[in-house]
This record gives sequence, C-alpha cells and structure tokens, in this order.
Amino acid sequence: MIDLPAELWTQIFDLAADEDVLFAPGLPGVSPMAESAWFKNFHGAWSLRTPGDAVEMVQRRSYATKKAIVRTCKRWREIGSEFLFRCLFFSDPGRLVALANLLDASAATSSTAATSTDPAGSSANAAAPPLGWWTRRIHVTRFYASHARGTTPILLQDALIRVIRHCPNLQIFIVNWPLTASTFGPVADALAVHARGSLSTLAVTVPAGALGKVIWALEGLRRVGAVHIELEYDGQAEERGFLASSAQEEDYERASVVSDDPALGAAGDIRLTLPNLQQLSLKGHIQQFVEQASGWDLPVLRHLSVDCPRTTDLPDVVCFLTAHGPSVIHLDLEALPSLPVQQILARCPELRTMTFNGDWRIVGAEDDSSSSGPSPPLAHDKLMNVGLSGLSYAFGVGFGAADGVSALVATSVNDRTIQALCDKTAFPSLHRLRVLSRGLLMDLEKADGPSTEGGGMSRWERWWSMTAGAGVRLEDCTGALLGELPQDLDDGDFSDDDDSDEEDDEDEAEVEEQLLQDGWKHAPTSNTAGSLNELRKLLEECRAMDRGRDDNYLHRSAAGAMMIPGFSADDTGS
Repeated sequence: MIDLPAELWTQIFDLAADEDVLFAPGLPGVSPMAESAWFKNFHGAWSLRTPGDAVEMVQRRSYATKKAIVRTCKRWREIGSEFLFRCLFFSDPGRLVALANLLDASAATSSTAATSTDPAGSSANAAAPPLGWWTRRIHVTRFYASHARGTTPILLQDALIRVIRHCPNLQIFIVNWPLTASTFGPVADALAVHARGSLSTLAVTVPAGALGKVIWALEGLRRVGAVHIELEYDGQAEERGFLASSAQEEDYERASVVSDDPALGAAGDIRLTLPNLQQLSLKGHIQQFVEQASGWDLPVLRHLSVDCPRTTDLPDVVCFLTAHGPSVIHLDLEALPSLPVQQILARCPELRTMTFNGDWRIVGAEDDSSSSGPSPPLAHDKLMNVGLSGLSYAFGVGFGAADGVSALVATSVNDRTIQALCDKTAFPSLHRLRVLSRGLLMDLEKADGPSTEGGGMSRWERWWSMTAGAGVRLEDCTGALLGELPQDLDDGDFSDDDDSDEEDDEDEAEVEEQLLQDGWKHAPTSNTAGSLNELRKLLEECRAMDRGRDDNYLHRSAAGAMMIPGFSADDTGS
C-alpha cells in the first residue's frame, strides 16, 4: 500500500466520507424550496425522495464508506477512526445506550493515559483525545423505549445526556422523534452545559406544553444560528413519544402530557437576545411562541419558516414581521387559512425568496380586509423566487380531478395568482416560480401529464406562456422545468460523460422554446459519472479488502476493540 503522510490520508478520507452537506450551516432541508429527486422505488416505479430522506441516505452511505476504511488495515484504522464519530446517526434508539457506554470507556482511557508518567517522572506522550471529542453532529430519527431491547424512558434519557456530555465540539443536534416535556428539560440543560459554545444548529420536536422549557433552552444557547422547533398539539406526543407499559413508566409518561396553552411562568418575562440566529423554523402549535418571539432581539434573522397545520390558533405573522421582517430574505409560509400576503411583503423589504399556498386568495383579498386605511399593493421590487404549495386541482389529476365544483373555484384562484406574479411591473426581479407539491408531481407522473378533458393541459400551456413571456422559469419541486418527467431509457440506449456534458451546455432558452412547442414531455434520465471516480475505485478496493479480512485482528488490541463493538452500519444506520 502507498505510504503517505497521515495528514494526506486524512484529507483523502475526508473527501471519501463526503459529509459536506451534513455539516453545512443551517437547516437546508427544512424549507419547502429544497429540491426533491426522482428515484426508482422497490417496486420499480418512479417516486420522489424528499430532502430529509436524501440527508439520511447520505449519512448511511457515508458511514458505510467510513467503516470500510477503518476495517481495511491497522494504519487506516488509526488514522480514520475519528471519522466514525464525527456524525452520529441513529434510527434505533437502543443503540444510544451502547454508544454512551463506549464513550464513557473512551473518556476513561484517555484520562488515564493523560495522567500517566514515565519512570523518569516526565509526562507521557500526549494521549489521543476521547472519541466524543470528534463528534460534530448528532441526529436521532427515533427515540422510544422498547422492552424487547431492555430499554426504558429513563435509560434512554440518561444515555442521550451521557452522549452529549462527551461531545464538547457538538455543532448540530437533531432529534426528529418527539421528546416528552420531562425529557427535553434535562437534555436541553446538558446541551447548555456541554455544548454552549459550539452548538450552532438545534432541531427538536416537543409537546406544546414544553414551550417554557424551549425558551429557557434558547436562553442557555444564545450562540445558536439555526433553530427548528415543532410544538405538537395535545395528544400527538402521547401517541408518538415514549412507549411505556409498567405502572411506573405510565406515570412518567402522564407527567409529560400538558396543556396546549401552558402558563409560561418566568419564561414569559424573558426578552431573548439571539445575536447569531439566522434561521428560525416553527411548526405546529406555535401561536404563543410567535407572540413571545415578536419581542425578542433577533438582529441577523434571515430565514423564517412558519407551518400551521390547523385552521385555528394562527400565529400573528404580521406582528412578528413588523419587528423582524426588515432583515428577512427567505420566508416560508404554510397554513390552511389565507395569510395577508400583501402586508407580509410590505414588511420584508429585502425579501428574495418566498413560499406560500397557491390556493390562497391573494388577488382581491384587500377588498375583504376590515382594517382601516389602504392595503399595500401585491408587489415587491426584490423578490426573485416564489414557491407555491397546494395547486392540487390545477391540472386535473389525482383527487383534484374528482370534485368539479371545488376545482372550478380553486383553479380560478390559481390562475389569478400566477397572472399577478407574472406582472413585471409588480415583480420586476422575479425569475423563478416553483410548484412545490410532491403529491401533485407524482399524480402528474402517474397520469402521464395534465388531464386534457379537465382543462389541465390548457392551463399548463397558459401558465407556461405567461411565465415565459415574463422571463420567469416555471419549475416543479425537483428544480426541473414543469413539463419534464422521468423516463426509462430504452433497451440499447446509453448515456456517457461526453453526452452529459453536451446536454449540460445546451442553451436553456432553446430547451424552453422546444418544450412549449412540443407540449408536456418526458425528459430522459442521465447517468452522469461523479467527479471522484479514482477515489471511488480506491474505496471499492477497500471494500474488497474488507470482505477478505481477518475479523479477529481488529480485537487484538484494547484500542481497536473499543472502536468497533456496537458501532456497525446496522447499529447506527438502520
């Protein structure tokens, strides 16, 4: 094997791990504008991979690569072991206990080595840092107790806190599974104590009754730059949170179920100052949170996402943007009732990207306003990108083809919205209009395009003509032109790198013109090779060596045995 300096091998392994997207600042997959991707599912049918699913896939693939590296030889294991612990991803909460024990042992070993001395009395060589020192990201997709695995809520809570305690350089903490109120408090305290200076991204789901604890958590994490908080309605956390069966655990669970409108106590008097917070994403029962945050100091807030799945208890977004809107450049709004888009645009003078429900009645909505004084116009000088959710009835496919009366009303609203957005005098900077609904795009793929009988095809043609005339690119949720669908290559067809390069260089204006002439079409898939082919070949050789290795040699030393047990791909990525 080539003898290279350890620093060079570290750089190579870093490229092979391909974790840049995992450590990117902020929460790139939270915004509805994040692109989905076509793929073939288990049944051989086309489906859409969400941005969140894509991130999980990257984590699993990266860990498989890193495990192959450390199992190749002793030299690579010594150099590459740190990469195993940079990103900790768990879909099986029971593995948290094994990881916590492993990190405890690693910390004890490092502490012993650091305090040891040689016979002359001088300090021994600097000991390697404990394994948790390398951890920058913790992502837990499921967090529940299982008696089959011998885990209890208290045991899992303790394991998660122990893991946090061993990660002083933790930057990203994400738990997709809802935490109960009594669990979130100690976890937040652990983050505030052990990751206060390093944590930049926080994403958690908690009951609405834990809002006070969320505010106290943010008080202790003032350096955080991106926050996603989902406040579940009463009953959701109880159904999806910890699983308990014994009387003691049932009492523990009931203690975490609180009212949707809790008394905040002292937390209600806190006026938070978050000087680094650039991205704030809120979902669920967030009315009280938005009300409190309207009085906070958020000087660099740039990205705001608000998702209200119910028709009641809507947050006062206008009041919030009156305080913080001047700095916002990206705004995501999702709610069933219409929000006052005109007033929102007027309060965000620097806005560049906005998403909202395309079924909202925004044209003529000012006539329904009961407020005194004239309503702001539906216009914005700097808005460049607009994403529209909804639009389920627009093209006469899926369930939108069944209800003629509802479709007639909804499509009329949709047409007026598209026409208003294509008015260059009102939106001179707009150049991208994206249809965000993955369900709608799936229905279009199944139906092979818009319905001709229901008027969907003619509507697509009108929208295309309006957007093309205004110089606006009309896209679907994958970022492709709305009108391109995936297509299987015929037998004998092939695609190579040269062909892909030529297609990438094709003038987009010609593509749009041809698409308008030909109507709805399928776009052939490409098979573009990656830019790291040589490195991929090296990894394949690593995997081949891994398959033929001697399993016993990994456990001949205490250090080697400590790095592998309980930390397989199945342990952390399945």
